Amino acid sequence: MNGLLTQLNGGSVPTLDILLLLTFAALLPSVVVMMTSFTRTIIILSFTRNAMGVQQAPPNMVLVGIAMFLTLYIMSPVISRINEEAYQPYINEEITQEEAVERMVVPLKEFMVRNTYKSTLDNFVRMSNTQVEDDVMDYPLTVIVPSFMTSELKRGFTAGFLIYLPFLLVDVIVSTTLMSMGMVMLPPAMISMPFKLLLFVTVDGWELLFSTIVQSFR
Repeated sequence: MNGLLTQLNGGSVPTLDILLLLTFAALLPSVVVMMTSFTRTIIILSFTRNAMGVQQAPPNMVLVGIAMFLTLYIMSPVISRINEEAYQPYINEEITQEEAVERMVVPLKEFMVRNTYKSTLDNFVRMSNTQVEDDVMDYPLTVIVPSFMTSELKRGFTAGFLIYLPFLLVDVIVSTTLMSMGMVMLPPAMISMPFKLLLFVTVDGWELLFSTIVQSFR
């Protein structure tokens, strides 16, 4: 970092390189989010909130915070490997920066490959005209990352659909009961929401949901 600041002060770094560095720094959080368990986690949490019929409880900030900490919990083995195999050797000047980056990528690729559908990976390999490899770890990130993102979206929406079913059943029962009683003008959502909240709290929904999300990752 000191060397980079010296180069910047001395004017030896081209303007284009500085712009590329700033662009990479701005995109890095989004790239990291899409290469971890965050996407599936936030999708499942959002579906759960919508299924219960409460639009702002918990608020978006709380959902994002929960998703971030669950992501840190799920990704802790990967982070530990990156720290031991790449970061610590680099700060101890045992390996170069290029070698450190290469070592950092390996645990992430292994995590993404484990949680990617083979059919999805094969589809992106075919679309990119990439040579088929015997070892999936030999594929570049440009193939593995979109395959992982697509698989995460599929798993997230599938889990959201399954979460919706019991709450939808409560809505149907409440609506049918109100119609049979002739209370057509009473909004069914007003009656069904307390029952859905009661159902969710009774089965200890948050703990069950969090444990299911964690165990769904390989």
